[in-house]
Amino acid sequence: MSTQPGMAAHMQQFLRLEYPMSLATYDSYAEAQHTVDFLADKEFPVQDVMIVGTDLKQVERVRGRLTSGKVVLGGLLSGIWIGVFVGLIFAMFEGSEGLLVRLASTMAMGALFGAVWAWLGYRSTGGQRDFTSVSQVVASRYEVLTEHKHAARARELLHELDPTRAAREQLARNQAAARAEGERMRREAEHGQQG
Repeated sequence: MSTQPGMAAHMQQFLRLEYPMSLATYDSYAEAQHTVDFLADKEFPVQDVMIVGTDLKQVERVRGRLTSGKVVLGGLLSGIWIGVFVGLIFAMFEGSEGLLVRLASTMAMGALFGAVWAWLGYRSTGGQRDFTSVSQVVASRYEVLTEHKHAARARELLHELDPTRAAREQLARNQAAARAEGERMRREAEHGQQG
């Protein structure tokens, strides 16, 4: 398991399982979460369960065109909020006399600064990103894991949740075990012929 820089050692221990075994794999986080919730409802020790997202990808949803007018307006509004904040800080230390004048002047200065700063930032990109977007890193698949000592009990409980899925997954595990055994026997036979 790789660790992220700066992650405290005590946090790493919570992200580990002792000999993890796969219980099920899902296409959505909601399905994996439903499985863990089901296990919790059955009083399974869910503190020994982990949901792992795999096949990560970044999804970016384009929201619209970005124009200099939208950029200046956004900077103006952000500047106004900063101006309100600065004006209230001044009011805390200088008293409440002239509060409205002070707020109006800090809002105006903030609006002007925000608009100019946003416009300069937009112009410096040279039109290389003339759109707004929202991005998110998502997993393609979600695997539910548990510690080896609880795997059999968890599989029994998951059979209650979705008997058809449980049977398919048991069949897949049996086929994988049979393939591994067949490969082992083939290697032994080849080794026996060579000796």
